Amino acid sequence: MSDEENAIAASTPRFRFDAASAPAPAPAARSAAPAPTVAAVDHVDAILADTEQPVVLFALEWCEFCWSVRKLFAAAGILYRSVDLDAGEYRENDWGGAVRKALAGKTGAVTIPQIFVGGTHVGGATETFDAHNSGALQKLVKAAGVELPETAAGDAYRFLPGWLHPRKSAA
Repeated sequence: MSDEENAIAASTPRFRFDAASAPAPAPAARSAAPAPTVAAVDHVDAILADTEQPVVLFALEWCEFCWSVRKLFAAAGILYRSVDLDAGEYRENDWGGAVRKALAGKTGAVTIPQIFVGGTHVGGATETFDAHNSGALQKLVKAAGVELPETAAGDAYRFLPGWLHPRKSAA
């Protein structure tokens, strides 16, 4: 190496050729995420307690996995309430973010979508697809008082985005 290259190499303590590497810096301590607000928890609880709309999809408008669940529900004739956390009504003061924290606190999952039927947490997209394919979703929907047409939606996994590798049901 030239003198100039040696000078550059010597200027990077963790990447030196002429000395042992300096230890990597310790990771920054993670602070616990702030607890969800009472208003956001109450909002989620009120949505889930609504017996007029017992099938609830917490979603993002741009999310392909949310689109996949919407396509499944349309094909299966399942009427549902969509709570789009990135929609206009949820943008002010990051209300959607606050509701998402409350949702994560309730489910233990930080991913979207999250689906509930009659207040029961079904899960995300793949758990919902598994529940549909096994018939458990239809039973939950009927138990919540929602009429289902005799529509055969077929394998729910066909609604996933085309860029995904083919998946098999976990059931």
